[in-house]
Amino acid sequence: MSTRALPLTGSTIGKKMVMAVSGFIYFGFVIAHMLGNLQFFAGRDALNNYSKMLHSMPGVLWGARAVLIGALVAHVLTALSLVRQNQAARPVAYAVKKDVATDFAAKTMPLTGVTLLLYIGYHLAHLTLGVVKGVGYQQPEAGQAVDVYQNIVNGFSVPWCAAIYIVAMGALSLHLYHGAWSLFQSLGLNHPRYNDALRSSAVAVAMAVCVGFVSLPVAVMFLGYGRDEAPKTSAPQTLPKGGAATPASHQH
Repeated sequence: MSTRALPLTGSTIGKKMVMAVSGFIYFGFVIAHMLGNLQFFAGRDALNNYSKMLHSMPGVLWGARAVLIGALVAHVLTALSLVRQNQAARPVAYAVKKDVATDFAAKTMPLTGVTLLLYIGYHLAHLTLGVVKGVGYQQPEAGQAVDVYQNIVNGFSVPWCAAIYIVAMGALSLHLYHGAWSLFQSLGLNHPRYNDALRSSAVAVAMAVCVGFVSLPVAVMFLGYGRDEAPKTSAPQTLPKGGAATPASHQH
C-alpha cells in the first residue's frame, strides 16, 4: 500500500514554517514602519521628505506592498487552518495549561489577530486613502504630495482616533510577543537554560514596538506636539513621476 507524501504546507510543521516566515516578514515591516514613523519627532520636513523618498521608488514600493499582501494572506489562511486542525485534534480543552507564562498572550492570539486585521483596514482608510471622516485628513491638490505630518497631527488630535491606534498597538505588542516566542520554539530554541532570556527578549521587542508606535498619539493628544504648528502653505512638495499621492510612511 503506497502513501502519498503531504506537501510542505499540508503538514503541521510546514504550516508553522509558513506562519514563521510570513510573521518574520511582517516583523521586519513593523520595525521599519516604526522607525519611519519616529521621524515625526524630527519635524515636518523630515517626515514628509521620507515619504517623498519612498514615493520616488514606485517599483520598490509596489513590490514591497505585493510581498506584504502575500504574506498577510498566507499568515491568515494558515492560522485559520491550524486553528481548525487543533480543534479537530483536541475537541476537549486541557484541564491544566503547561506554560502559564505565555497563556494570556497565547489565548488572545485569535483576538489580537482579528483586531489587527480590522485595524489594517481602518489604518489604510485613514492615512493611506484618506476616506475616514472627522479626522481632518487633507487631500493634496493634483501633482502635490500629501502632508503626512499634518495628517498625523490632525488625526491624533481626535480622541477616538488616537484611542483606536493605542488599543491596536497594544494588540500588536501581544501578538508580537507570542509570535516571537513561538518562533523560538519552532526553531528548537527551547531549553531551561535559555528560556528566560528568550522570553525576556520577546517581551522587550514587543514593548519597544508598542512604545515606539504609541509615542505618536500620546505626544499629539496629551502633550500637544505639533498642534500649535501651522502647516506650510508655500513651496509644496511635488510627487515624483509614477508616485501616488498617499502617505508612504503608512503603507500596510
